[in-house]
Amino acid sequence: MLRFGPNIDLDLTAFGDERVRLEALVADLWHVSLNQRPALSVTRDAPILEEWRLALRPTLCLTGVTTGHPKLPGNGRAIVTSGLWMFSEQLGLGRTASRWYRLGRPVSDVSKDS
Repeated sequence: MLRFGPNIDLDLTAFGDERVRLEALVADLWHVSLNQRPALSVTRDAPILEEWRLALRPTLCLTGVTTGHPKLPGNGRAIVTSGLWMFSEQLGLGRTASRWYRLGRPVSDVSKDS
């Protein structure tokens, strides 16, 4: 998740690095969708992973009550978003894998501890 705030120069460097990483992923997805397998040129020197297994790990997301969601009709609907990619409390914005969210008021301190 990219968090942007007070040190915009460092944030922009991190954004650029993440953009390059994601563009490489998209290029691989396109290649596999068109050719049914990855290019040998990119897998030949890939690191070897021994004693591997599939695992799950939690990812940061937002929860809250939404209004004006394009796919979840109604107002005041409680949701859990997809994974959070960018977040700025100062700008009042969060970007998940699916879309931008404008941040209204945060949960009150009282209900955080409840």
